[in-house]
Amino acid sequence: MLTVKDLDFKKGEGLLPAIAQDYKTGEVLMLAYMNKEAWEATLKTGKVHYWSRSRNKLWLKGETSGHIQLLKEARVDCDQDTVLLKVEQLGGAACHKGYRSCFHYKVEGNELKIDGELVFDPKEIYGK
Repeated sequence: MLTVKDLDFKKGEGLLPAIAQDYKTGEVLMLAYMNKEAWEATLKTGKVHYWSRSRNKLWLKGETSGHIQLLKEARVDCDQDTVLLKVEQLGGAACHKGYRSCFHYKVEGNELKIDGELVFDPKEIYGK
């Protein structure tokens, strides 16, 4: 019998792709990565943690913005190397650029067009 400890962190050099999806609507909010520490912190606290590849550290989603993700359900793919996190997105935005979803660009011909409402101004939250 498989358990949550059987996830295959070796394939991705210690990281698993983690897809965050709105638990009510099914909207895909973001893709990030989890290491074993982030996975265990998420299961323990019910708040989604990721591994920040750019900062090289554990990251509680929303620790700066307050836009925390509460875990409602976790699913694991057939190879135990990708996770799907069904979440309640607090604060209305998953994207650090201020949009609800990180997938706010729509392909139209050769162009990427913004298809989403800005929820917050990132300059006000991150100072950048």
